[in-house]
Amino acid sequence: MFEAVARLTSFSAAAEELSITQSAVSHQIKQLETYLGEPLFWRSGRVVTLTDEGRQYFDAIGSALLQIERASEQLLGHEESRLRLSVFSSFAVRWLVPRLPDLQRLHPQIDLALEMSSQNPVLSDRVADCFITIYTSAPAYSYEHLYTERLFPVCSQDYWQRIQREMGWDTEPDARSELVISPEQIAQFPLLSTHSIFNRPAGDWAAWFRAVDQSLPGGARVQHFSHMLLALEAARFNQGIALTNDYMLSTRKDSEDFVRLPAHAVVTGDKFYFAWKTSRRRERGIQTLRRWLVDEAIRGGLRGE
Repeated sequence: MFEAVARLTSFSAAAEELSITQSAVSHQIKQLETYLGEPLFWRSGRVVTLTDEGRQYFDAIGSALLQIERASEQLLGHEESRLRLSVFSSFAVRWLVPRLPDLQRLHPQIDLALEMSSQNPVLSDRVADCFITIYTSAPAYSYEHLYTERLFPVCSQDYWQRIQREMGWDTEPDARSELVISPEQIAQFPLLSTHSIFNRPAGDWAAWFRAVDQSLPGGARVQHFSHMLLALEAARFNQGIALTNDYMLSTRKDSEDFVRLPAHAVVTGDKFYFAWKTSRRRERGIQTLRRWLVDEAIRGGLRGE
């Protein structure tokens, strides 16, 4: 009953889910609080919120109840594993979602629900069962490395033709492989910047120029976007040159719309990990998903063997 109230933040919703009366739920919660000697909820009218002690207790018992459920399903012969994966929106849209049909074909027993996040979520069973994250500071979790991010400049096929014309380059096929575009030449064109990578205006392009001991030119034309997905779309529609990473151009059919410019890449310092609670390490569904993600990351070139 406590788990239902904490998850639904409502005594009445918990009562409806458990098919009992609200007074029965309230009575049991009071008994539990008396037994533990701690208040588990703050009550303000119909609003119910967890106390600090209640939140700590919920994190612990939520995982335990889930393990009981999984053990019961295995004993009953139910192979289905229902998992919630919290994942960055760009990673989900550009890398994970196109691969989900293969996951469903290879492991039909896994019922995967995606929880999209724009920032690093708090690692907790209340949020999801497992995570794609760049932080490894939660001590109760285990981590599997998937990708070390690097940024490189791209533009559309049409825009690349424009760059070659303005640079006066020979566009014969044999000559293209020898082309190298310098930072100074790139700065002559509109730069599409993603704010969320370094959380400051033009931080991505500043880092890219800094990688070769240069500064972002003061006269550079920079167009700002909050998210890499937006910057990449602007590049697709011939608005300039964007910095993107490997997974954004991985396996999507529209990846052929873009040209990776013959220039250097910069490592951002962000590393992407698959994270799961160590106490749930024996759950078959989590380990199956972990192995599949690692295999796909290797196959797609995000990480080595």
